[in-house]
Amino acid sequence: MKWVIEGTHADDLQGHRPGAKAAREAGVRWPLVEAGMGKSDVRRVARELDLPGWDKPSMACLASRFPTGTEITSDRLEQVARCEAFLRDKGFRHFRVRYHDRLARVELAPAEMERMLEPELREAFVAHCALHGFEKVALDLAGYPVGEGEV
Repeated sequence: MKWVIEGTHADDLQGHRPGAKAAREAGVRWPLVEAGMGKSDVRRVARELDLPGWDKPSMACLASRFPTGTEITSDRLEQVARCEAFLRDKGFRHFRVRYHDRLARVELAPAEMERMLEPELREAFVAHCALHGFEKVALDLAGYPVGEGEV
């Protein structure tokens, strides 16, 4: 028998996970959930096995950047990924680029918002987003809720 497995762990089952129901219905297996392992368990075992990246910040699936009901395509995923890569390359740590058709809505940790408003960086980011298909870029003043995962 063949299986599809993926890396959901026990802590991932908390909160809004729209893909979990579809995965369950499709018969996807979650070995870490089946073993009762949460994020700290996975990190501990990875560290014990001397695996690189055991302490890498958490990163939610790019599909979480899209409003429910939005068609997710490889082009759209790449569009968001490239805009987030720009922020990561510029040293931002806590952020998301949310897809809203031709609008990129950027969530930053409140402590990082002021830096985004520096004219040179702001203009470069807007140009980068335009290069990747976004006509408008909005900064979400509510910010990225630090503590709900990291990029």
